Amino acid sequence: MIQDLVIYAAYIGYALAVLLTFGTVLTWVERKQAAVMSDRIGANRAYIRIPFTQYRMIWLGLFHGIADGLKMLLKEDWKPQSYDWYAYAVAPWVVFTPVLLVFAVIPFGGTLDPAKLFSDLPAVSAWFGDRTYPMQIARLDAGLLIVFAFGGMSIIGTMLAGWSSSNKFSMLGAVRAGSQMISYELIMGLTVLGLILIYGTVDLTGIVQQQSSTLLGFLPAWGVFHQPFAATLFLAAAIAENKRIPFDLPEAESELIAGFYTEYSAMKMGLFMFAEFIEIAIVAALFTTLFLGGYNLPFMTDAGFVFPGDHVVPMSHGVVVVTQMVVFLAKVLAIASFQILIRWSLPRFRYDQVLMFAWKFMLPLALVNLCVTAVLAWSSHG
Repeated sequence: MIQDLVIYAAYIGYALAVLLTFGTVLTWVERKQAAVMSDRIGANRAYIRIPFTQYRMIWLGLFHGIADGLKMLLKEDWKPQSYDWYAYAVAPWVVFTPVLLVFAVIPFGGTLDPAKLFSDLPAVSAWFGDRTYPMQIARLDAGLLIVFAFGGMSIIGTMLAGWSSSNKFSMLGAVRAGSQMISYELIMGLTVLGLILIYGTVDLTGIVQQQSSTLLGFLPAWGVFHQPFAATLFLAAAIAENKRIPFDLPEAESELIAGFYTEYSAMKMGLFMFAEFIEIAIVAALFTTLFLGGYNLPFMTDAGFVFPGDHVVPMSHGVVVVTQMVVFLAKVLAIASFQILIRWSLPRFRYDQVLMFAWKFMLPLALVNLCVTAVLAWSSHG
């Protein structure tokens, strides 16, 4: 139906706008955090001049991300002398595209009822009728499995980039990235299995809906309170899987120049770098969905806030929808900022330490957490 196409086109546009904005804003956040921790002002040179005036919009350097994008588009697309042209050209897109697709299965709100939303416009309300839509581009029963499937595709792009460049540093970076991403993705999967045992589903919307209640009458029933140990392991493994400091060995500048994308320039290099920042937002969105209740706030329902003692604060459908979207984005921004803060707080590990940390420390802990959760889940149902 046309109504469905309109809604889902709006969802796709919203998702792209959010991810591209996060990619730009997080670049600025990283620079400003670096400046604060080294007692500098940070990025503040890029500006937009208002026509026919002397006024310059600097806005604390927010335009630097736009300037970087334009620079990447206009720079020469340099290529190495000896390379596999097809794999070399495809690799950035194999890394970048799955990052965008992951967001399609992450719910960013509850249920949208266009008839209620446009109740002041009778013609529009009547056109939509009684249709309702989950605020999610694609609601799949196996949504969590799709996340890991798309996430694994980035490993292929990374290996293609290193192999096709005909550069020893690039190949070493790709081998490091492949082994590191596989190791930590296994740990992420094991930590999530505990949540699956608790919630009994891999549908991300179902997981979020089960976090809308409370524990002990006042504590949000979020995954972080059900599985605090798993939440810690998941976030650490996700940062490592994303190749961020202190786990950025695949692109360690002091050893490998720029790692697997050493031989890339212009927009191809820009896709790798932009994908890295969007991955930060995706990790934050997934952590928010699994462990922080997604778009939920304590005591909030589709009709407003319902506090203990039957104290009700009614809210219109439009206010509820906007509140849910803002809450979700605020949680994502907080977790993303925390990931960037770690970059300027911890030194880089040696490569052997990165893998030993995964296989000898985090993997056993993840298995212990899974076994304990399985026993508790079995005893509670028994």
